[in-house]
Parts: sequence; structure tokens; C-alpha cells
Amino acid sequence: MDVSEQSQALLEFFKALADANRLKIVGLLAREELAVEQIAAILDLRPSTVSNHLSYLTHVGLVSARPQSYYNVYRLELGALHEMARSLLSQETLQAAAEGVDVDAYDRKVLKNYLGPDGRFKQLPMQFKKMQAVLRYVVNVFEVGRQYTEKEVNELLGQYHEDTAQLRRELVEQGLMAREGGGGKYWRI
Repeated sequence: MDVSEQSQALLEFFKALADANRLKIVGLLAREELAVEQIAAILDLRPSTVSNHLSYLTHVGLVSARPQSYYNVYRLELGALHEMARSLLSQETLQAAAEGVDVDAYDRKVLKNYLGPDGRFKQLPMQFKKMQAVLRYVVNVFEVGRQYTEKEVNELLGQYHEDTAQLRRELVEQGLMAREGGGGKYWRI
């Protein structure tokens, strides 16, 4: 299943459970198998309304029907529910739902407000989220796998702002960089 199909399946799954009456039907069918007329009487709905809901739930694979005498008896497909939850609600599928979204837009907005034309920060933000955006930008000056002395770190950070101690401290506190004991060596994580 490609990303767009996964997104569509995820949307259908949530739509199926986003209606109060469909959710009640799923709850009833989790207890026992029922016919349309039984569900309609219990929920005080018209049989045609219940049939429409059951049709949608069947479409997404949550419910199945089997004939019994003159009626169809519906049951919840627990296996399908578990499989849907496992596959559709996986981290990969949920992340794929945000494909095509510009995840760096917030950082660019923050940088636009705080960076001067010379590439240095006019000031460091006080707000935590904005400071995180600044740190994500600044950490890119460091190579992964290389160790730096505190002097080298200060020289590199000095390109961005005079308060290198705060930037250095924040990079370590936010887990973007690590340092050795007394601060002799620093490296990007």
C-alpha cells in the first residue's frame, strides 16, 4: 500500500469511528451479534439509518454480516480491528499522513524574525520553542562525529551571537550536543 492509499485508509478508519452512532454500533457488536432491527430498536434509529452505518463499517472492514433466516446478523471483526489499529496506527503510517507538509516552516519563520542581514542573531529568543528553532539552526555548524574544544565551540557559535556560553549550554541541555565531564570536549549528537 503506497502512502496515499495508507492515508486514505487511515482517514476511512477514523471516519468510521468518528460518528457517535457508528461508535455505539461497534460497541453493541463488541458485546454480541445483532440484526439491523435489533440495533435500530436499541439506539432508537430508523433501520435504514442503521443499514447505512453498517454499510460504512462493512466497507472499512470493521463489521461483517452473515445470513440467518430472513435477516443478516452483523458482528464486529475484532481481528480486522486489531489489524487496522496495528497497521494504520503505526508510527510510520501516521508520519506518512503528514507527507508533503513543510515541517521546517516554523523554524524559518523564527529565524526570519531573529536573524539579522549579517547572519547573526539580533537577540536570542526567551520563548522555549523559538530557542529550540534557533538551536536546530546553529547546531548545523558542527560536524557529526568530530570533537571540539570549548574554544572551537565558542568560535563557531560566535558567528551567530556574542553569548556563546548560553548557546553552548542550551545545545547541551537540549540534547543536540554532548560534553565531556568538565566541558573539555564537545560533540554533536
